Amino acid sequence: MFPFFVLIIFSMPAHFVYILFSEQTDKYYIGQTEDIGNRLLEHNSHSYKDSFTKIGSDWKLKTSLICDSKRQAIKIETHIKKNKSRKYVEDFIRFPSIGEKLLEKYSDLNQ
Repeated sequence: MFPFFVLIIFSMPAHFVYILFSEQTDKYYIGQTEDIGNRLLEHNSHSYKDSFTKIGSDWKLKTSLICDSKRQAIKIETHIKKNKSRKYVEDFIRFPSIGEKLLEKYSDLNQ
C-alpha cells in the first residue's frame, strides 16, 4: 500500500506594480495592486473620480512587475514615481532588468 500524503500550499496574494499608457492623453500611469485586470477596468470606467486616470478612457497595460509583498510594491511604485521622468518609465518598460534590480533593492522589506 502506498503512503498517503497531503500537500497543502498556502499562497499569499501577489502584488504588482503596473504601468498604464493612454494614447488619448499621451500619458503614463504607475500604480500597484493585487488584481491588474480588475484595476485596469476600474481605471477605464472612471471608478476613481479624483484619480489622474480620469483624464483618459483608453488605458492599456504596458508592463507589470510581480512583487513579494504589498510593501515592496508600494516602495517600487514610489521609486518610479519619484524619478518624474518619462524616459525612466519608458526604459523601465523596455528593459526588464530595471525591474529586477528594484526587486533586489527593496527585497529586504519582506523580512
